[in-house]
Amino acid sequence: MAVKRRPLLIGAGLAALAPTARAQPKLAPPEVITAGTLTMSINPTLPPLQYVDESGTLRGMRVELADAMVKLLGLKPDYIRIEFSAMVPGLAAKRWDMINTGIFWTEERSRRMYMVPTERAAISFLATRGNPLGIGKWQDLAGRAVGVELGGIEERRTREVADMLTKAGLKPLEVRTFNNFAEAFQALRARQVDAATCIDATAMYWQMRGDFTRVVEGLFPQVAAFAFANKRLAEASVAALNELRRNGYYDPLLDKYGVLKIEEAEFAIKGPGPA
Repeated sequence: MAVKRRPLLIGAGLAALAPTARAQPKLAPPEVITAGTLTMSINPTLPPLQYVDESGTLRGMRVELADAMVKLLGLKPDYIRIEFSAMVPGLAAKRWDMINTGIFWTEERSRRMYMVPTERAAISFLATRGNPLGIGKWQDLAGRAVGVELGGIEERRTREVADMLTKAGLKPLEVRTFNNFAEAFQALRARQVDAATCIDATAMYWQMRGDFTRVVEGLFPQVAAFAFANKRLAEASVAALNELRRNGYYDPLLDKYGVLKIEEAEFAIKGPGPA
């Protein structure tokens, strides 16, 4: 199901840095599925990085970055809303050209698709507002039920914390998976789980809104990426992202959202890509 897409509105602080089109290799099928369009999968349930506002408009840092990149490629963005668990199979089946959901880089994933790191992120745990259970460190999750989106690195990391608890002689946490983060957060609101897992920037967003309290942060820091099915498209996107960094667009955008930048001086495909 398609999501209403936001226009390319960069905001007052970044308007002067809006990308301008420059010569790029012309991309056409089979580099992209649809001529003139870059089709991206997204699950907009992670504010402030990717979400749908009250008017039904798609917003967030990852949307703005992708829109700016797509503009430099001379294409139009088209977003497909889908659960994370379907994204990698859908990319392999060429249902979309790119995954735009901050997919965490792993060696295994880098052999299945062309991954371009765009940000750094770590894992946080949220508790209900005011933290009535007094959770202050990962050890305090022993014996607790934790909600998380199915199939992502957040689920894997939550299970790793469960293993860490067991190795420390503590009760493991109970992992409860949901179709998406919105469902996991709703379960936390309803106190059906004791905590919920997400990335740091999203946890801070919810805490600043007053919905939840961030009780554990900064676990398992790693890079998140755009992911592509086609190598030529990935290479052209790398060139566009490097242009966005050179013209001063990338750094202020991530600063605006409180997201950590990649440590490398330039964007690049990381990993071997599909055989």
